[in-house]
Amino acid sequence: MNILIDGSGAIGIGLGCSMLDSGYDVSFYASERTAKAMENGISRIGLFKQLEFAPDMYEVYTKYEDIPDNQFDYIFVASKTIANEDISLKLHENARILKDDYRIVIFQNGFGNDEYYLKYFPKEKVFCARVITGFSRPERNVSEVTVYTEPILLGSLQGEDPGELENIAQAITDSGIKCEISYDLDKYLWAKMLYNCALNPLGAILGVNYGKLTENEYSKSIMNRVIAEIFDVIDAAGYETLWKSPEEYEKVFYSKLVPDTYNHYSSTYQDISKKNKTEIDNLTGKVIAIGDKYGINVDVNRTLYNMIKSIESDY
Repeated sequence: MNILIDGSGAIGIGLGCSMLDSGYDVSFYASERTAKAMENGISRIGLFKQLEFAPDMYEVYTKYEDIPDNQFDYIFVASKTIANEDISLKLHENARILKDDYRIVIFQNGFGNDEYYLKYFPKEKVFCARVITGFSRPERNVSEVTVYTEPILLGSLQGEDPGELENIAQAITDSGIKCEISYDLDKYLWAKMLYNCALNPLGAILGVNYGKLTENEYSKSIMNRVIAEIFDVIDAAGYETLWKSPEEYEKVFYSKLVPDTYNHYSSTYQDISKKNKTEIDNLTGKVIAIGDKYGINVDVNRTLYNMIKSIESDY
C-alpha cells in the first residue's frame, strides 16, 4: 500500500512515521524548505514510541508533476485547513497519481473539510479523522506528540462504511497512538468543535494555555457562552454530539478535558505567535456560518472570530 502525506507539518510527519513503522510505502508532499530538512531523515518523539527513519525510506515531492502515475492507494491530507481549496483542486488536476481504489482521509481541525474534496471526488472515496492528539514540530523534520486524551477516529461524514480503513487504524495503533474506526464521526467532530472553539480563540487572544482559561470566572463565562451557542447550532442544524446539553458537556470539559491538556497552547495561539494564518474559519467560522443559516444567535463566537481575524489582518 502506497500513501501520500499531503502536508508535512507536525501531524503529517507524525502520521508518516506511524505508517512507515508499520511497513507501508510512504511519500510526502512538502514545501521546498521542509523537503530540504527531510533530507536529514524524519522522527517522531514525545509521548509513545520513539520513531526515526532515514531519508532513503521515503520519498518527498515538492511538485505534483514529479509524482508517477497510478501511485497511491491513500492520500492523507494533513495540511492546515486554509490549504484545502488548493489541495483539492491540485489532486483533481493530478488524479493520474491515484490508483483506481484510492481513498482520501482528511486529518484536520474543524468541521466540513470534506466539502472541498467532494466537489471533485465521489463521497465513497472521501473520509475524515478526528484528531485530538496534540502534535508540535520542534524542528521541520521532527514531530513531537505532546498531548493525548482520546484515540484518533476514522470515519465518514457522508454515511459511507469506514470499515475499509481498519488497516490504517491498526497501523497507527501499532505505532503507539491508538486509532479506531467510528460510525458516528460527526458526533465526535462536534465534540472536538466544542472543545476547540471554547479554548482556541480565547487562549490565543489572552496568550495563555488551556488550563489558565479555567481559573477565573470571566474567561469561564465567555467559554460557557461559546459552548451554549454551539449547542444551539447543533440542535438547529439537526446534528448530534455526545452530550445532551451545555451543562452536561461543561461537567466533562472542566473536570477532565481541560485538566488532561492543562499546559497545552492552542494551534491558534501557535499560529498567531508565528504570524501565520489560523484555522479559525473552519472552527469558529463554521459555527457562525451554520448559525447564520439557521438564524441562531452566535454573537460571542462571532466576537472571538472577529478578534482573531483582526489580529491576522496585521500580518
